[in-house]
Parts: sequence; structure tokens; C-alpha cells
Amino acid sequence: MRIVNLIENTPGKPHCQYEHGLSFYIETEKHKLLMDSGASDMFLYNAKVLGVDLTQVDTMILSHGHYDHAGGILAFAKLNPGAKIYLKSSAGLDYYHLTGEEEKYIGIDKDILQLEQCVTVDSDLRLDDELFLYTDIIGSRYPAKGNLQLKKKVDGVFVQDTFDHEQCLVVTQGDKRILLSGCAHNGILNILDKYAEIFHSEPDIVISGFHLMQKEGYTEEDIANIQKIADALMETRSIFYTGHCTGQIAYEIMKEIMGDRLHPIHSGETLI
Repeated sequence: MRIVNLIENTPGKPHCQYEHGLSFYIETEKHKLLMDSGASDMFLYNAKVLGVDLTQVDTMILSHGHYDHAGGILAFAKLNPGAKIYLKSSAGLDYYHLTGEEEKYIGIDKDILQLEQCVTVDSDLRLDDELFLYTDIIGSRYPAKGNLQLKKKVDGVFVQDTFDHEQCLVVTQGDKRILLSGCAHNGILNILDKYAEIFHSEPDIVISGFHLMQKEGYTEEDIANIQKIADALMETRSIFYTGHCTGQIAYEIMKEIMGDRLHPIHSGETLI
């Protein structure tokens, strides 16, 4: 098995570009996959640098309906019109980031929804014995504070985004399972709780942003919550890789608690 980051917020592999976005290339025994595509087509450049042939990808997964994960889909579809693209049926709705009086659209390009290769998903879905998608994460353990600024526009009115457009990928290889999520907007602990309901176990490896980045800084309560999340992750047997929306400060707080159980993700680097 092989998992390579194609784009992330921070510099990593020499000659690879980076941006606020996330994308992974995954090779299994049966599949070549793409999970997310960053905020632009920059991941295509990095794939060439890394020797990754995206024309051989058979399956793409969109983790949720935000531009920084879907921005390169149209470019990918042009390069590889045969790959199936799995996204939640709600991923194409109107999502916004509200800060004060500013309204920023952060949803996906609507042209993506017209692609014939798109497959909409409404619930948990087993693709085959290697790949499983799950959604409908409804737990409430330590939800991300940054979620409060993320809205959905319905009939011209902003309502709180409940992130029902988020889905997680579980890859099974032999006796090991790897869980991949985009930003874990529903909370990484709640995602792991749902995983346990389905598989009655814990993943061997978890690869995900934790959505703990806060531009306005961290209160003592925020720091305490981050520490509690790290403590809870340490109660599992999983190894964690994180980046993108986790934020450097939150990562450092968690790293102090989790040690070699937590690893950073940087652009272009091979994780597995």
C-alpha cells in the first residue's frame, strides 16, 4: 500500500508546491485512488514531480463540499474522464464562511455536478472488500469552534452547516484498516465513534485534518479542549497523521501529549 500527499498547506517535498488545500494519492492491491483535489489544479503539478500517473486512477473520493478539497476536480476529470468520483449528494449545496459582514462562498464549482463520472452518495456505501465510505456522523464530543462561522444558504437564508456532506474513507489491506477524512468538521472523536459502531474496532492509521485552526487565537478553554482531544486519541491504538486545517499551534499542543503517535502532513510527502 502507498499513500502520498499531493497538496497541503505547508512545504514538504522539494520542488512540490503547496496551498491551502488537501489531496492524497492512494495505491491499494486493487485500486489507484484520489481523495480530494486541493483548492486548484496545483496537485497535478505535484503529481508529475512525484511520478504519480493520475490517468491510472480509477476512483476519486470527495471528503466534503468545500472548495479547498474540490478545486481541482474539473482539471482531474479532463485528464481522467474514466475515473468515478464519489461525493455526497449534499456536497453541491451553497456553503459559506461568514466573518462579520463578509460572506465568502466556499462551496464547490457547480460544473462538477454535471460530470457524468460523478456518483452521488446518500448513506454508508461499501464499494468492494477494500473500500468503504461512511457518513452521518452525529456525535457531539468537542466539536470544532471554527464550525460556527461555516454556514449553508437555504432559500437565501444562512443556517448552520451540519456537515452532512462529509464522508470518510476506510481502506482495508489484509488485516489493517486506514481511515481517511478531509477536515473532520464533525469532530475526529465523533468520526472514530462512528467507525467503532461500524467495525467494532479502531483503525490502525488515521489520516485527517482536525479543524482546530483559529485565526483569532486560542482561549484557555480552547487549549484545554485540544488537550482533551489528544488525551482521548491516546486512549486508542491508532497512529495519526494530521495537517491542513489542524493548525500549527494545535498540532504542537497535541504533539506534546501524543509524541510518536502523531505525525505531520506536508505537501508532497509519502505517509505510507
